[in-house]
Amino acid sequence: MSDTATYTPRYYEPTAYEREHIRITHTNLADGRDFFYLDDEPDYVSGAKTRELYDPRPLTDRFEPHQDANGNLVPPQAPIMRRDPLTGEWIPMATARMNRPITAGKGATVSGNPLAARVPGAAYQDGEIPDTSYDVVVFENRFPSMQQIPGVEATTTTVAGNPLVQQREANGRCEVVCFDPHEDALPADLPISRIRTIVEAWAFRTAELSHIEGIEQVFPFENHGEEIGVSLAHPHGQIYSYPFIAPKLEKELQHTEAYHDKTGGNLLHDILAAELEAQERVVMRNHSWVAYVPAAARWPLEVHVVPVRDGILTLDQLDDQERWDLAQMYSTLLKRGNAFFDKGDGKGMNLPYIAAWHQAPVNDKRRENYRLNLQFFSFRRAANKIKYLAGSESGMAAWISDTTPEKIAARFHELGDVDIDK
Repeated sequence: MSDTATYTPRYYEPTAYEREHIRITHTNLADGRDFFYLDDEPDYVSGAKTRELYDPRPLTDRFEPHQDANGNLVPPQAPIMRRDPLTGEWIPMATARMNRPITAGKGATVSGNPLAARVPGAAYQDGEIPDTSYDVVVFENRFPSMQQIPGVEATTTTVAGNPLVQQREANGRCEVVCFDPHEDALPADLPISRIRTIVEAWAFRTAELSHIEGIEQVFPFENHGEEIGVSLAHPHGQIYSYPFIAPKLEKELQHTEAYHDKTGGNLLHDILAAELEAQERVVMRNHSWVAYVPAAARWPLEVHVVPVRDGILTLDQLDDQERWDLAQMYSTLLKRGNAFFDKGDGKGMNLPYIAAWHQAPVNDKRRENYRLNLQFFSFRRAANKIKYLAGSESGMAAWISDTTPEKIAARFHELGDVDIDK
C-alpha cells in the first residue's frame, strides 16, 4: 500500500497537463501485484477525494512458495519460452492462462466482471479493482504470459539436452489498462479527455517498463470485440513488455536499418512524406498526426497513425499538444471505424479491431532509425464477413488482400474530412 500524496514515477517525467490534471495513485493488490489509478476527475486530482487502496481478497503472495498436489512446498514458477530453431523466434508458453476467467462470447466461464468497479453495498466479488469507481487503472495481469520472479535470473538451457532447442524463463511483464469502469462502454464513445488520460497511461508505463532489467520491447495494444477473441467484455487494453524483440518489430528494424545504411534516411519518415505527397491514401490528419492506409495494406481495414514530428521513438517522448492531438485522432479513427461497414441501416457496427503501438526497442542500437507508429486493423471485410487467415496467410505468412488500399481510403473519405482540425 502506498501513500497517495507521495507517489512519484521513478523514470517518467509528467507533462505540464498531467501535473495539473491527472493524479497517479499506486497500491498493491492482495497478491502483491502493482496497481495504479490514473484519475482525471478534479476532486481526486486535488486530493479532496482519495482512492481505496485495500484489496480484501484472501489471495496469497504470488511469489511465495506453495504446496503441490503431493503436499510438497515448491517455489513459484515463471512462464517459460522456447526458441524455434528454424526461425529464431521465442515462443512463451504460459499454461496458467488456461485458467483465466472468460466473460465474453460462447466460451464464457464466469458471469462476473473482474475489471468492473465494485458495486457499493453489493456482496464481495473477485474483482481486480479495489474501489467502487475509477477513471483509468493499470495493473499487472493476474494470468500473465510473461513474468519476472524476484531473485530468478533468466538462464538459457536446452530442452532434454537437445542443443537445437533453447529454453529460458519468459521474464517479461504483462499489464492491463482499463479505460472506463462501465462494462458496456465503447472506447469510441469515450470523451477525448478520457482518451487523453489513456494516452498518459501508455506514456507513463512505457517509460517505467523500459527501465526494468531484461525488457527489450514495450508493446501497448488493444484487442476489441468478441470476434477478435477478447476474453473479458470490458473496455481495456494491455501492455506487454517482452524480454526479446517481437518478430514483426524485428523485421521492421531490419528494413529500417538497411534503408538507413543505403540512403542515410529514415524509412518511416520517408514513407510518411510519400503518402502526404500522393494524398490518395491519407484518411485523417491534424496538427501533430497523420493517418493513412499503407500502400501494401494486408487487412481489409488497415490504418497507420504516425506523428508529424521527427525523432519520436516512444510514446513517453510526445509533448502535451501531441498527446491531445493523438486523443482526438484516436477517437475519430474509432468512430469512423465503427461506421466503415454499412449494414443497411446507416448505424454501422461495433467494429472488432486491434490497435498495436510499434515503438522503438529499449536497448537495440537500431532504435535510433525507427519511429513511433500505431497500426490499426480489423479482419472484418464486410458487414457480415470476416477475413480468415487460411493456408497462405497462416501457413506461409503470405498475405492475399481482399481489397485495395485505395478502396479502403476511399471509404474513409466518405466518412469525414481528412483535416479533422476543421
